[in-house]
Amino acid sequence: MQKLFRLLALATLAIASTTAAFGADHSLGTWKVNVEKSTYNPGTFPIKSLTSVREAADGGVKVTSTGERADGTAVNATYTAKYDGSPSSVSGEGSPYDTVSIKQTDANTFTWDAKKSTGQYHAHGRIVVSSDGKTMTMRATGTDANGRPMAVTLVYDKQ
Repeated sequence: MQKLFRLLALATLAIASTTAAFGADHSLGTWKVNVEKSTYNPGTFPIKSLTSVREAADGGVKVTSTGERADGTAVNATYTAKYDGSPSSVSGEGSPYDTVSIKQTDANTFTWDAKKSTGQYHAHGRIVVSSDGKTMTMRATGTDANGRPMAVTLVYDKQ
């Protein structure tokens, strides 16, 4: 009987640990783009400064981004997305996309897709938080607003 109790206790602990690990999200917090480490192709990097605050939301994340684009226009955009890949609307100004969808792979890895309902902007890629939790890298490829191929890497530092 004691062996059965220990086995059940271990099984319960394993299930609880797995659930906690899968439910974790190491992307939460305040992140600032490191412009020197970030890249954009083709052309010049389109962002002068960008800070994103990522907060837990029911089954996903609420992201609020503020900053300035290279042309001086403000960025003040927000969205709340579930991690099931369903599309969510982006509100505010300065974002190149107005719809985003995100799927969580594990506590440090996410895939995402972003589109603009008018125009040709469409990007998709991965977000990876470093194992030490100090850096978050978002890589994407797609087409810019003019339909040209683009590739972007945003490197964020945890604040």
